Amino acid sequence: MILILYNLALVLGLILSAPWWLWQMATTHKYREGLLDRLGFVSGRFRTRSDTRPVVWIHAVSVGEVLAVSRLVAELDAALAGHQILISTTTRTGQALARQRFGAGRVFYCPLDLFWAVGAWLNALRPELLILAETEFWPNLLAGCFRRGIPVAVVNARISDRSWPRYRRLRGLWGGFLSRLALVLAQTRVDAGRLLELGCRAERVSVAGNLKFDVRAGDEADATRVLRGMSMGVPILVAGSTLEGEETAVLDAHRSLVASGQPLITVLAPRHPERFDYVAARLDASGIPWVRRSAWNSKQAGSAGSLRAGHIVLLDTIGELASIYSLAAVAFVGGSLVQAGGHNPLEPAQFGVPILMGPNYANFRAIADDLLIARAMRIVRREEFAGVIAELLVEQDSGGAAARAMGERARAVFEQQAGATGRCVEAIASLLGAGVADAAAAVQAERGA
Repeated sequence: MILILYNLALVLGLILSAPWWLWQMATTHKYREGLLDRLGFVSGRFRTRSDTRPVVWIHAVSVGEVLAVSRLVAELDAALAGHQILISTTTRTGQALARQRFGAGRVFYCPLDLFWAVGAWLNALRPELLILAETEFWPNLLAGCFRRGIPVAVVNARISDRSWPRYRRLRGLWGGFLSRLALVLAQTRVDAGRLLELGCRAERVSVAGNLKFDVRAGDEADATRVLRGMSMGVPILVAGSTLEGEETAVLDAHRSLVASGQPLITVLAPRHPERFDYVAARLDASGIPWVRRSAWNSKQAGSAGSLRAGHIVLLDTIGELASIYSLAAVAFVGGSLVQAGGHNPLEPAQFGVPILMGPNYANFRAIADDLLIARAMRIVRREEFAGVIAELLVEQDSGGAAARAMGERARAVFEQQAGATGRCVEAIASLLGAGVADAAAAVQAERGA
């Protein structure tokens, strides 16, 4: 009955909102790309696959989830050689990064949670297992798997502080679905407890840790190579994953620091690509000299002529921020000066960089708390933003050890928390059967040797 009511509400909502969706598709690429995938029109390469191995389907919503599962995909490729790993995403940015990381031939847009669209993909792929990253629960997708006897696993499962009250109000809806999940690997004990309260079965829930602690920046990005050559040793502030309202704070801090005589280059990386042009217009209006990353090419790496102290770089590309953090003298992780719950501070932590976040980090509370306990990160408010950056930069310029030690403590936290990927691979292989588990264990042992 719940599923029938859900589908009626979903179809009614689509009908009422159809004019808005049609307008968005006519005027932007945001919803046009992947529309056929989303509506259940399975493209030929998936409908008539030459690879006859059984499928494991991993769904990762956007950039954060794609990054989180990137090492897991690589480990599953090695450990489950008898299976084909396919990956779906929801957002354009997630799709672009997934194609870059995993190859376009096995990446597709996840269908909308319409029973016919979900059914078309499940019938075409016939997955042996569906793996959901974090808490991407959709009733028709789950019900479609359960009807077909397809087990569903959840990795990196979490219920954020912000989402928890909403989930609790709707636990009557979720209980029947979550009780049928075959495997739930939670990030923390708090997440596991919340999932149990929502209806997951205790024997199927365990704490595996956070996959993001296992993600290492891959090959050095072109932007990193170019910026290293162009910056000529000038200290770099990297402001990553910024949202509306935060760019102003970054620009004000940059202007203040440069005016005080602090040599500085700032890399500004907005979270959402659709805001790149808007932020570019703000930079034009600021009067601060700036350049677009997308205007560079690799031949510029040896030239310092187009970038000097006092300049800002707008990082208007996807997938390069993690590598760029390796150049930072100080890293600010955005989504935290505004009420957005923050973004992932682990990307700079792996490079031993001093990290700053605003006071709003509920989406990454467990990670942030670990860093704060280790004195590996500082929480700053908007009014002290420039002052704290100046303090860390001056301390480094004078050869002091405090900022360097702060960064090394961040790196230590990152390294100490590793291991979630191996635990996930082991649990997933066991779910697929004893023979698969034995083969996966042998591969894991060989790779660990």
